[in-house]
Amino acid sequence: MSNSFADIVLYSWPIVVYILFQRLPLREALVWSIVAGYLLLPLWTGFDLPALPAVDKNLVPALTAAFMCYLVTRQAKTAHAVSQRAGSGGVARKITVAPPISFEPVRGQWLFRGLVILLFVPPFFTALTNAEPIIQGARFISGLSLYDALSMNSEILFSLIPFFLARRFLASDEAHKTVLRVIVLAAIGYSFLVLYEVRMSPQLNRIFYGFFPHSFGQHMRGDGFRPLVFMNHGLWLAIFMAMSVIAAFALFKATEKDHRKIWFFIGLWLFAVLFLVKSLGAFALTLLIVPTLLLLGRKTQLLLTACLAVFVLLFPFARSAGWVPVNSIYNLAESIDPARAQSLDFRFKNEDILLEKASQKPLFGWGGWGRGRVYNESGRDISTTDGYWIIVKGTYGWLGYLARFGMLCLPLVILGFMRRRLELSYATSGLAMTLSIGIIDLIPNGTISPVLWLVAGAMMGRYQTAQKTVTCEAKRPSKRAEPFGHPVISATAEPKAPYPPHKRRPRTS
Repeated sequence: MSNSFADIVLYSWPIVVYILFQRLPLREALVWSIVAGYLLLPLWTGFDLPALPAVDKNLVPALTAAFMCYLVTRQAKTAHAVSQRAGSGGVARKITVAPPISFEPVRGQWLFRGLVILLFVPPFFTALTNAEPIIQGARFISGLSLYDALSMNSEILFSLIPFFLARRFLASDEAHKTVLRVIVLAAIGYSFLVLYEVRMSPQLNRIFYGFFPHSFGQHMRGDGFRPLVFMNHGLWLAIFMAMSVIAAFALFKATEKDHRKIWFFIGLWLFAVLFLVKSLGAFALTLLIVPTLLLLGRKTQLLLTACLAVFVLLFPFARSAGWVPVNSIYNLAESIDPARAQSLDFRFKNEDILLEKASQKPLFGWGGWGRGRVYNESGRDISTTDGYWIIVKGTYGWLGYLARFGMLCLPLVILGFMRRRLELSYATSGLAMTLSIGIIDLIPNGTISPVLWLVAGAMMGRYQTAQKTVTCEAKRPSKRAEPFGHPVISATAEPKAPYPPHKRRPRTS
């Protein structure tokens, strides 16, 4: 259990968020509140309220940041309105106050609203279709009720606060640079804590908060250690460091030539730290994505992220249909590392039994309380859930899966297909690459985090607000009618060349 210092840190975090919003612009304060809270606050600390999610390291920063965003935006609106009245009233000295951050979606409202409906409506049907209790040996799990549906919806709402805030306030190109910059700067500071645990073993969580959040045996690698700092597992740390590497090289591409070298060397530093984290999956993904980020243009990057997002979105369907060649993947892994191949085989077997259980309630899932897990005749839990997709699929069914992963993947897919028609910068394509490495890791691991939701929300906001390119606007047809399929010729227009002999001249009255 956590110590009293952990409680003090968690419950005093709203003060930290308040100071951030007083000292920094809204966008920077928002990103720092979510990212720093995710990296520094203790696990297993907080309390549960009836029908509400736990008040913990994920909820406290997000809820406080949402409240501060509301206050700052309201103050900005009031101050801007006062300055406008003062200027229009003939006051000698006009007061200049910047307007609040605007959000004017020009597309995608139907998509966003549809995903929100898919998020919050199916839990009621999940409760209706799981009213019966589960009795397996000595284990008894009661059926679901309306109370459970409300509880599931509250958990969904509060866990997606970073997504909704980012969609509203982090939709611009400059905001995307801010997100990338904060992730990189936070990772630089975190890297020294990582190096300490690489050398001294993962002990910081025990030293500061009084407990170790996972199995220590899983964090021993060869003759060294896998660090985790203040996260619940080294895999969570690895994917965050991988995202920071991508973000650093994205800033290298998005920054002017006079100031870009520093981001390149920071990316190399974070890449070296990622190697010491000893997570093969995150390191391999980074090793594949960094060259594409450095060598390809932003439109090609967006196309690549769209393909990766489609792969992630469709993977569970292919896995359920038996189209994923698990035997070939296992044989390949065994030729590289037999120990990791055994772990992979264990993962595949658990996915098979969990998918079989989930197929009994495909649309709405089994709900919470462990109803979607597999138990033997005596009631012992014989299943292990690793990937986030299998957790969502078993709990909320296909509809819940499409809603959550649609929030994560569909902005990347649509931006990839609209890459030639929208004004999108290297900051946006780099942030898309950063998000893509995070969602790919959701297939083997359950590494969902507030930072990932924050980045996904920023991408959704960018898709909804990005302006069309000048070329696309120029190609827009005239609203005037064109008789007989020929353009309307203005009286002041320059005379054009005679019609070619193979084309028929239009009749004139």
